[in-house]
Amino acid sequence: MKLYGLIGYPLGHSFSKKYFTAKFENEGLGDCHFNLFPLEDINQVPELLTQNEALRGLAVTIPYKQAIIPFLDNISPEAAKVGAINCIQFKAGKLTGFNTDVVGFEKSFMPLRKAYHEKALVLGTGGASKAVQYILHKCSVPFTLVSRVGQAEKGILNYAAVTQHVMNEHLIVINCSPLGMAPNENSKPAIPYEFVTSQHYFYDLVYGPNETAFLREGRIKGATVKDGYEMLMLQAEENWRLWNAEDEVV
Repeated sequence: MKLYGLIGYPLGHSFSKKYFTAKFENEGLGDCHFNLFPLEDINQVPELLTQNEALRGLAVTIPYKQAIIPFLDNISPEAAKVGAINCIQFKAGKLTGFNTDVVGFEKSFMPLRKAYHEKALVLGTGGASKAVQYILHKCSVPFTLVSRVGQAEKGILNYAAVTQHVMNEHLIVINCSPLGMAPNENSKPAIPYEFVTSQHYFYDLVYGPNETAFLREGRIKGATVKDGYEMLMLQAEENWRLWNAEDEVV
């Protein structure tokens, strides 16, 4: 048996479990299984590995995309630059961390970007946000971070500082926070939606529900909107490729 899985906490609404279970059935991979491993403490990782010798790969989600790093033997150069891990490859007795969020985000985000989408507001500063920041840097898109507390000395705004001027200057708005995720579908980032225009591009990393409250506000104003489902599918397939790669070891 080949076992794959997802670690994080909580894991009540897992895309990965449904996706890979369906993939294994559709592709006739009867010897492959995907389990959820909700860990209340990241220090449970060694025990998890000891008790599941059939593991061939792990996906990592919140809140452990950064906390998992000390438990790894190697990190890919790209993941090191991002500073967050969402994929662990098991090869030759070593655990290697990758970040496949960058692949999923870039391939799903860029096709809808217009020439006038020059600057971005990135809502949230966690592990998913770091992948988004990496791609924005790569694609030469200036951005401003927004968090609940803000850090003026680092140029990070709090939500109260997002004014009409800020909205006008940043036509891309990317939600990297969990706001809007089931079961809290009515929650949304506290930005001034009254200043959203048809030139804005709202991208939400949240995938369930299909239209978050954040995206609904953008759609009502005529903005371009994109949810996180395609990003998740793309990163899941990249995870699968890395889990089964024979020659891609850092």
